[in-house]
Amino acid sequence: MAHILVVDDDNGFREGLVETLVDLGHSVDEARSGEQALEMLESTGAPFTCMFLDFRLPGIDGLAVLDALRKTAQGQALPVVMLTGFASSDNTIGAMTLGAFDHLTKPVGRQAIQALLARIIASTGTSEAAANTSHPFSAESAGARPRLLGVSETLREVQKQIGRAASSEATVLLTGETGTGKEVAARVLHDASRRSGKPFVAVNCAAIPAELLESELFGHVKGAFTGATEDRPGCFATADGGTLLLDEIGDMPLPMQAKLLRVIQERQITPLGSNRVIPVDIRLVAATHRNLQTMVEAGEFREDLLYRLNIIPIALPPLRERLADILPLAEHFLAEVAKARSRELRLSLPAQHLLVGYAWPGNVRELRNAVERAGALAPGAMITAEDLGFLNGKPDLGEPLVGTGLLEMTLPDAVETLERALICHALTLASNNRADAARRLGISRQTLYAKLAALKIE
Repeated sequence: MAHILVVDDDNGFREGLVETLVDLGHSVDEARSGEQALEMLESTGAPFTCMFLDFRLPGIDGLAVLDALRKTAQGQALPVVMLTGFASSDNTIGAMTLGAFDHLTKPVGRQAIQALLARIIASTGTSEAAANTSHPFSAESAGARPRLLGVSETLREVQKQIGRAASSEATVLLTGETGTGKEVAARVLHDASRRSGKPFVAVNCAAIPAELLESELFGHVKGAFTGATEDRPGCFATADGGTLLLDEIGDMPLPMQAKLLRVIQERQITPLGSNRVIPVDIRLVAATHRNLQTMVEAGEFREDLLYRLNIIPIALPPLRERLADILPLAEHFLAEVAKARSRELRLSLPAQHLLVGYAWPGNVRELRNAVERAGALAPGAMITAEDLGFLNGKPDLGEPLVGTGLLEMTLPDAVETLERALICHALTLASNNRADAARRLGISRQTLYAKLAALKIE
């Protein structure tokens, strides 16, 4: 039996969660505010097994409570499950950076709670909740700083992985198709880490000629080669104390891979033309759209370097697997265009249908470019399907992702119809095994349970 603290100011949700936990055989205490929760944690004689903590609370919010917990000896090892009515990039990454065990969106199903508690109890003493938390995370808006925008379950998993990775110093390997946002993910990781006040340096290994790459990375001294008229620090030295992103690492020549491996192992560089060894303190992030394992098998990439880079692998999903994110992203990009043009811009319903039905081979980058083009050239405030007509003429459009019947529906009806069809299909393939169906759909079980209830699927 677990001893659980539930912190939520929503009486209805809190009482329902407490009832479920008690029914599952656990002992539960309740708190209606963050201040009350911290007092209970300090005064209780019996330690809690875990805590369910809401983001939005009167007084100090959930992230502030979690931050305060991680600064106490008792709170460092306490598994905390964050709860929110609406998951965003900031609150997901913020929670995971501070060592939350998980981050759930309300409502939460009974079976999902039971499975989560089994994970918590099994991992007590070695759980992610004891992650390094030597730095605070602010949930307040930071203006134009990079964010991983989206509401899909697949992107939320990426946000959680970034939040967890941000509390460590391990090397991260970002993979994904071109345009999925790997550099944005690297910047978000840097901003959430303890190195956020130090430089973030990105270098595209594919854009630099092979003969200049060593100088670009490690620097050179005056006279090292023709044209070297002065000393120049490389990207490693410039990023000292911060984060270095090696983008398109799969395009790095094999001889340079050997030199990079040595630098990663020894954490020191030697500028070209010099014998002086310079120590560097960086967080290394690598990114590629290539399959590095396949390249290793073909002899095009060093296996030992892949081992060094692939400490924390994070895969960025293509936009075609994030249908729920297309319109929120389009609205965000359109708002940027509208602000730059000092005018109001909106997406018409046919334009929304067109955006959701397009295959987006160029992923988020292509979506941004399409919205910027339409917003810049649209004669009126409403972006119409005609303004986005250039998408229909692209040779790589392929078959539409959704049937023409869906394109004639309103957006809420189309989303509901598509979700119902996908869920029923997954349940059929899984022989009504809900855990298996959730895996096939790429969502968590609690999300599947919530959708089953909302769509009234038996």
